[in-house]
Amino acid sequence: MEYTQLGRTGLKVSRLCLGTMNFGPVTSEDDSFAIMDHAHELGVNFFDTANVYGWKKGEGITENIIGRWFAKGGGRREKTVIATKLYGDMGDWPNDGRLSALNIRRAADASLKRMQTDYIDLYQAHHVDRNTPFEEFWEAMDILKQQGKILYVGSSNFAGWHIAKAQEVAARRNSLGLVSEQSHYNLIVRAAELEVIPAAEDYGLGLIPWSPLAGGLLGGILRKIDKGRSASEMITQQLEKHRDKIEQYEAFCDELGEDPANVGLAWLLHQKAVTAPIIGPRTLDQLDSTTKALEIELDDKALARLDEIFPGFKTAPEEYAW
Repeated sequence: MEYTQLGRTGLKVSRLCLGTMNFGPVTSEDDSFAIMDHAHELGVNFFDTANVYGWKKGEGITENIIGRWFAKGGGRREKTVIATKLYGDMGDWPNDGRLSALNIRRAADASLKRMQTDYIDLYQAHHVDRNTPFEEFWEAMDILKQQGKILYVGSSNFAGWHIAKAQEVAARRNSLGLVSEQSHYNLIVRAAELEVIPAAEDYGLGLIPWSPLAGGLLGGILRKIDKGRSASEMITQQLEKHRDKIEQYEAFCDELGEDPANVGLAWLLHQKAVTAPIIGPRTLDQLDSTTKALEIELDDKALARLDEIFPGFKTAPEEYAW
């Protein structure tokens, strides 16, 4: 396993981040335990979750599974850099979601209880809250830091200007500020290149891409459908929208002699701003297969071909101005 620093911090994390969104709704608890154990065997030390995962309001199903896994001992908690997120509604009352100081305090305590730990390594805002000023956000986060309940703060789904505003407010408070941004980024979805990635690089945030395979579109979907495997209606619609590009992509992966899913991950790992793409294996075999991405070297010619198939963006404003 390869490791890198999380943004500008001294914290070392694996180049692949284990996403846990499937734990509970798709993957059983026993299988989830096995996947997390095997992730450690492979050297993956960076796990990502969220209080809403499990998708039953207020139950925190996935965090509870992680907590019961931590409780098994054996250094499981100590070996894990655990990242979780807050924002989504965990109840039906007015302050059961978003980023008010009240919800930040309550949500952090609830996540700590569910995960059976006394601190969260990386606490992330799952979305920007336009109704909460960053002064309030940072005061609440700084209190959690002072209490030893969280170590680092990250964002998710922030625009570039949200990152800039958050960092400037943090600087006025002499706070470390955001250390990471978890963003939708893959070969198909590259809008983050306009302003999010430049902002993250300038302010020293590590980029943690979610949906690195575009919901499966970059995972060899054509050959899977040819073998009779079904896809959701949404994925089928996206496939028809991007079919020509995906046909070219899968043909190019065949030329490379590599699995399309691993090429998609390898491309992200070749992007300077990326710390670790989030992988969401449902099985042990899927987890094993993703580690091959770390071994794939994409030369300039291969990277240029991928840009040709899936054109990216220049940094704003050059993308649309001079």
